[in-house]
Amino acid sequence: MKIGIDKIGFYTTPLYLDLTELAQARGVDPNKYLIGIGQEKQAVIPPTQDIVTMGANAADRILTDEDRKQISTIIVATESGIDNSKAAAIYVKELLQLDPFVRAVEVKEACYSGTAALQFARGLISLNPDEKVLIIAADIARYGLETSGEVTQGGGAIAMMISAEPRVLAIDGPSVPYSEDVMDFWRPLYASEALVDGKYSTSVYIDFFQKTWERYQTLTDQTLSDMAAMIFHLPFTKMGKKALDAILGDQNDPHSVLMRTQLAASQALSRQVGNLYTGSLYLALLSLLTRSHNLQSGDRIGLFSYGSGAQGEFFTGILQADFKEMVRQADVEKLIMARKQVSVPEYERLFRAQIGYNSKNVFLDLSQDHEKYVLQGQQDQKRVYLIQ
Repeated sequence: MKIGIDKIGFYTTPLYLDLTELAQARGVDPNKYLIGIGQEKQAVIPPTQDIVTMGANAADRILTDEDRKQISTIIVATESGIDNSKAAAIYVKELLQLDPFVRAVEVKEACYSGTAALQFARGLISLNPDEKVLIIAADIARYGLETSGEVTQGGGAIAMMISAEPRVLAIDGPSVPYSEDVMDFWRPLYASEALVDGKYSTSVYIDFFQKTWERYQTLTDQTLSDMAAMIFHLPFTKMGKKALDAILGDQNDPHSVLMRTQLAASQALSRQVGNLYTGSLYLALLSLLTRSHNLQSGDRIGLFSYGSGAQGEFFTGILQADFKEMVRQADVEKLIMARKQVSVPEYERLFRAQIGYNSKNVFLDLSQDHEKYVLQGQQDQKRVYLIQ
């Protein structure tokens, strides 16, 4: 029985910051951002959106009434949790008006947990093939204004319907997980911004990729020539290039050229929205499927998932016959093209306007947010959501 991604959808807010303008405001050569880390634009998150509303907005784009009836489990993968006890999935389930007889949980391990949710979903469906699992990977990447990590911020959500006989990508085995206790990135409970050792994190990322990729080859006897594309978790797009270069070196044969072309296709959306944390790998998948002209049914895609702290996993998937029809390229392009640019001062104002970690009553101005699902504010230490 095939199990994998039957539908995949994406949401990010209607606001973005041009990184050339940010570079100029910070007194930095724009090429440090545009070329050095490979980013052009960055999603700006208004205070009326958080992981719950972005997750619901992403899921709403792909769900039909029939889908909603078949969902047995909803898993939210995030490292931007809004409560240390209550799962964000509970809020998302209510906004989506799903049946109450649904399992709802939240999972965490930095940027990796979307993949953990996918593997958990595969196990559930193998036991109950008629059920479907909704995975939402939603995050807001925050490092702080005028910090070294500011240019690798961003936000948004990926929603994936996992089912038997999927129409996008059937996940193949085996997968290779690898973990170590590493302090390359963390966010203490008292902090809304992450702490990171950037150079160390990059080296750990590449090391984990090489370890999992080498073990995968040993277990399967497959090589790079068996892959139609290799995609990566992309906290910034240059990271994917560094990982691919670690195994390609300076090779320039036709398949190596193809791998680099496919990588560029997978980077396109991340270059426009920035870091999605748990959703980043799957945004790369969506970008590949909507931007590449070199894919066909039956192709094997290699996926490397990574979360600081640290956990990596390499696995593969097989493209299915209907993948082109199911990725809804027009919807993705419309979302990206309809966004409005904000100035650096406006971005800074919105950054500071987040509810954050406090017990105050907050009533947000919804007049500028026309999305279906919004955060109305906080009252009596409870977040209040609204369907518009």
